Amino acid sequence: MRKAAIKIDSQLAGWLTQDEYGYHFVYDMGYSAQPDVRPVSLTLPIQEAPYTSKILFPFFDGLIPEGWLLEIAQKNWKLNPRDRMGLLMTCCRDCIGNVSVEEVSVD
Repeated sequence: MRKAAIKIDSQLAGWLTQDEYGYHFVYDMGYSAQPDVRPVSLTLPIQEAPYTSKILFPFFDGLIPEGWLLEIAQKNWKLNPRDRMGLLMTCCRDCIGNVSVEEVSVD
């Protein structure tokens, strides 16, 4: 299993995990309990139940660079272009916009 902390403006918003069943995103309870918080994406409105998908959620997949920038990332970090979670955790620590992705070690 792999896990990433999803942050909005450097504040923990939720957790994205990948396991043998697919991808799961759940909002952090502390974040979702605050008044007037924004969702990570309009396609992932704030809710208590986790979101589950066989493929990486389109919002997160859209954060991964494309074209020549993706080629540079693949060569420098020896990343598999089909490993979307690996690309997301490696390339999206500091994205354009207010969302960032930080790899979390799973014990």
